Amino acid sequence: MNRSKLTVFAIAMGLAMGGAMAAQSMTKADHKVAANAIEADYKTAKATCDALAANAKDVCQAEAKGKKQVAIAELESSYKPSDKARYELRVAKADAIYAVAKEKCDDKAGNAKDVCMKEANAAHVAGKADAKAQMKTVEATKTAGEKTAKANDTAVEKTAKANATASKTIAVAHKDAAVDKRDAEYAVAKEKCDALAGMPKDSCLTEAKARFGKS
Repeated sequence: MNRSKLTVFAIAMGLAMGGAMAAQSMTKADHKVAANAIEADYKTAKATCDALAANAKDVCQAEAKGKKQVAIAELESSYKPSDKARYELRVAKADAIYAVAKEKCDDKAGNAKDVCMKEANAAHVAGKADAKAQMKTVEATKTAGEKTAKANDTAVEKTAKANATASKTIAVAHKDAAVDKRDAEYAVAKEKCDALAGMPKDSCLTEAKARFGKS
């Protein structure tokens, strides 16, 4: 087996073995104990938030809820490891950060608040886009590894085709993520321009369009 076959196959086997080992490390009873602990921590955190008021309370509650959702996603990823579970964990983290950021933006007003919200959204879009791209990368790598493992030493063409398909899938995933993030960043730039008026605003918008390739 040549070096390219060994490399892709090793990656795929490593991912599969890692998931299997993690699955064996947590029993159903362990899962229940961990889930109960997460719920208990959430109730304690929520009670702490009740002592606060106004936006400080909203931020506190968002932090408590986000921490709970991330903890649940981490638990499920450990209990039943899979590419989907790991993806959902990354999304849960992005969602938690976004929820807190939005509440913090409520302390602002006018354009400052609008910009804050756009920036929070941009970070959220980036987090989810990266999570999706990473999942696609893992899936493509595993698929290529499985195809390579099935091919014999003389099937060079099949191996090359599997690797090429994986590379194309990964490239598309990262391109999509870049587009999503660029669009979100453009929205932030436009919102910042709204704080201006007249010629300065027009110049700001023109510069933003040029920087992000918008017409």
